[in-house]
Amino acid sequence: MAEGLRERKKRQTRQYLSDVATGLFLERGFDAVTVAEVAEAADVSVNTVYNYFPAKEDLFLDRMSGVVDRLSRWVRGRDPGESAVGAVLRELREEVESVSPRVGLFEGYERFMRVVHDSPTLRSRLWVVGQTVFENVERTLREETGADPDDLMPTLVAGQLNWLHQLVMGTIGREMVSGRAPEAVSRETLDLLDAAEDILSEKVLNYAVRGQE
Repeated sequence: MAEGLRERKKRQTRQYLSDVATGLFLERGFDAVTVAEVAEAADVSVNTVYNYFPAKEDLFLDRMSGVVDRLSRWVRGRDPGESAVGAVLRELREEVESVSPRVGLFEGYERFMRVVHDSPTLRSRLWVVGQTVFENVERTLREETGADPDDLMPTLVAGQLNWLHQLVMGTIGREMVSGRAPEAVSRETLDLLDAAEDILSEKVLNYAVRGQE
């Protein structure tokens, strides 16, 4: 369905507010900037900001909505004959190998991560995001396999999937903050993914294999 004029204007306003706020946060730090200052810089009311972003953290982490269901999307989209872990490993490798900005492999990402590192509020929000990712993929695994409520495997495999995702994102963030080039970080992260796969058990690697169509 084509995007209507109203929806497009709302999307553009939301992006504008996020861009203005991000510029202030990068310049002065997250905790030093108030929502009122964001509103003033964007020439809107404070209520307008809150209409689009329920909390100040949302202004800086506005793209996190695409992260919380990332693992679930990958699991649901796994190929015939492919396991849940196999799908996530494949998708992560594709993102890393293509030096994708979606996993932080771009010049300037270190500035974003420094703002996060310097703000306990943002670090806490990212922890919540990680928990939500885990809960979403656990629920997806139960739905995809028809597991009983007392079956522990969806929980255990979801933990492994979440670990893989956090391992990649954490490593990239740390290396980019240290000033490394995206291409170099990409190569080393691919090696890390290979090593991570090697230590996973066959039971985990072969869980939730999609049947051949």
